[in-house]
Amino acid sequence: MLRSVAAEWPKLRHSRMGLVLASLPVISLLIGCLNFYFNQEALQNGWYSLWTQVSLFYGEFFLPILIAICCAFVCRLEHVNRNWNMVLAAPVPITSIFMAKLAIVGILIAGAQVLFLILYWTAGQMLSIMEPFPTEIILWTFRGWVASITIAALQLGLSIRIRSFATPIGISLCAVFIGLGLYVLKLGLLFPYSLLTIGMGVLTQRGLTPAENLLFFMMNGVYIVLLSVWSIRRLRYRDVG
Repeated sequence: MLRSVAAEWPKLRHSRMGLVLASLPVISLLIGCLNFYFNQEALQNGWYSLWTQVSLFYGEFFLPILIAICCAFVCRLEHVNRNWNMVLAAPVPITSIFMAKLAIVGILIAGAQVLFLILYWTAGQMLSIMEPFPTEIILWTFRGWVASITIAALQLGLSIRIRSFATPIGISLCAVFIGLGLYVLKLGLLFPYSLLTIGMGVLTQRGLTPAENLLFFMMNGVYIVLLSVWSIRRLRYRDVG
């Protein structure tokens, strides 16, 4: 498994993934901070009000797109010149191949989450928010990363099957709106993209109870296992060349 992960890293060299990972959090922070700055009369809850503005764009739209881009990118080289056939013929378990790609995406998204958190804190300082930094924000960022792994397990399965780079990203964007609808209908725990909304406190900053937190992590665990098994089976039994 570790050797498979190590084999994935060279594929990221000389790529623009670092620029993408940095630009989307920066853009979402800028949009959110501008909204906060020009509406401070109505947004009087300090850090939490700022979070409502920046997380809406980042957690609801930019982060799912970023996950889809990462998944499509880590499968891009295999789709070139039907390299999947060579990869699958190597003496490496197919499960290790998939899990290595999922681990790489998880590391990339973790980096984006850390950057977003740092930018959020910096923006709060620049906007002169005087209240102590709420520790809930760190938990929301972590829960967002966990939900991101769930979405990545699904998006990897799509990117493995679909040679087009853009199509899985378009599917992710459509799924975001489905997730919003299910969240409004109180069915958010039943859909991976809604779990991201719940985890990051995008639309409500009400803290989850211990039972709700446990259910959130359990649902993500179930989805990660099921979607990973689905993706691995498709990789094992179907031609992806």
